[in-house]
Amino acid sequence: MPDALVSIAQHYHSRTKYDPKTLAAQARPLDYSRQPVTFKTYRVGAEVDLKPYLEEGDTAQDDTAQGGAGEGDMADWMRLSRLLINTYGLTAKFPTVTGQTFYLRSAPSAGGLYPAEIYIISRGTRLLPAGLYNYQARSHSLWRYWEDHVWQGLQRACFWHPTLEATHLAVVVTGVFYRSAWRYQDRAYRRICLDVGHLLGNLELASAVVDYRPHLIASFADRAIADLLYLDPAEEGALAVLPLADLLTVEQNLPCAQVAFATPPQTQFAAVPDGELLQYFHQVSAIAPTADAPKWAMQPSGDTPQPADTLEDKYNLPFGLRVPTASAPIDWGPHLEQLETTLFKRRSTRRFSAGPISLGSLRQLLDFTYQPRHYRDQGFDPAPDYGDRSLVHTFVVACDVEGLDDGCYYYAPRSEELRQVRFKNFRRELHYLCLGQELGRDAAAVVFHTADLARAVAAYGDRVYRYLHMDAGHLGQRLNLAAVRLGLGVSGIGGFYDDQVNEVLGIPPDEAVIYITTLGQSG
Repeated sequence: MPDALVSIAQHYHSRTKYDPKTLAAQARPLDYSRQPVTFKTYRVGAEVDLKPYLEEGDTAQDDTAQGGAGEGDMADWMRLSRLLINTYGLTAKFPTVTGQTFYLRSAPSAGGLYPAEIYIISRGTRLLPAGLYNYQARSHSLWRYWEDHVWQGLQRACFWHPTLEATHLAVVVTGVFYRSAWRYQDRAYRRICLDVGHLLGNLELASAVVDYRPHLIASFADRAIADLLYLDPAEEGALAVLPLADLLTVEQNLPCAQVAFATPPQTQFAAVPDGELLQYFHQVSAIAPTADAPKWAMQPSGDTPQPADTLEDKYNLPFGLRVPTASAPIDWGPHLEQLETTLFKRRSTRRFSAGPISLGSLRQLLDFTYQPRHYRDQGFDPAPDYGDRSLVHTFVVACDVEGLDDGCYYYAPRSEELRQVRFKNFRRELHYLCLGQELGRDAAAVVFHTADLARAVAAYGDRVYRYLHMDAGHLGQRLNLAAVRLGLGVSGIGGFYDDQVNEVLGIPPDEAVIYITTLGQSG
């Protein structure tokens, strides 16, 4: 029986750490005969083709074939089509040595396994009759697989969240466990939640292009959502529900609401063998439909303020190097046209040249990622939803940033400055910490997202483990897109020696390392 003083989230995190003494023994060859398919298919239902609405010139398409009735409907079809392709659509394809076709999507995925799925629940609109839809990325279409009014069931499963009262469409993002577990075993849950975070980052930004506003609901009755969508909960689990507010409709310009509520941590749980921990953890951290959910609070700011005892105050020292990070905003072009271009051409960098980046570029990267209010004038949401962004902390290791001393820095988001923690060049150590990946060695700067896991569990319960990884993935995707816009290389790393990161870089030992993003000049 596991230690009763440790929550299941802490137990899962400890069990899935990579350690240099045991990693080789845990490795196993991949069984390509069981390689998962990255797309869902349905035997019954009807296709809603979105491809004709990608270009403004395609107005010759018979709009009535999709249930529309004029120019207004055409514009709305275009908005929905662009939103989905920018969020999770295909961006490239190429043949593999096995003769199969490998597809890339607008959101990055660990190992190219794409465990996330997008569903749309319609209350009944001019475009989408009431029912359930799955986004088919391969054909850029929606597949309507259930024709019925299920909105009240969604409201019940989300404990009557206020954003569902006025909205008519909701996005549900799920994770298909085996797609990622095939390669990453029990640690795959981390990767799945990070990948969902990447997708949520795209959804947030792509919504700004087409005048939607997704409202994140992270606390919901898991089994009720699974039943609503006809999912097998042993194979696939919901991770985020997002009512989609149409900002062109006055009554849907809603105030932001509470995203998540606290649930009791689980300190009594079964001894689970390897290979079963992922699904067990997801199920144990689920919320029951009968849970005593508090009344949802409205949050006019849309963002949880930083508590007074965060690392920002811990590293508020009278000595040490402090580097302001305020900068001129990145220009995303008229109507955010450069955002769509960047979403389409984003790729994870495979090799860095070991060349420098400028301090100015690093400032702009941090500013876009952590200071969204600076981008209000360009049309971005100044306060996008996260599970609780204040729980995710950021450290930046500079190895070759022109104008910045080498070392490890804590990023203070309220003060908008970097505060130096360690003084040295960490290239050799980063190569080791990132499991020998050259990306770690050759990067000009490496961003680490961490969290005090015990404190986070105390605030929200074990389910917070999802929120931390989704939030880190969301922030990581903002870093990705900002880097590509600036002409830099960028790549996320989810595999690293967990405890050794803290020891080498001087990060407090109670900080769990969640995600790594490498930045540099593409090789």
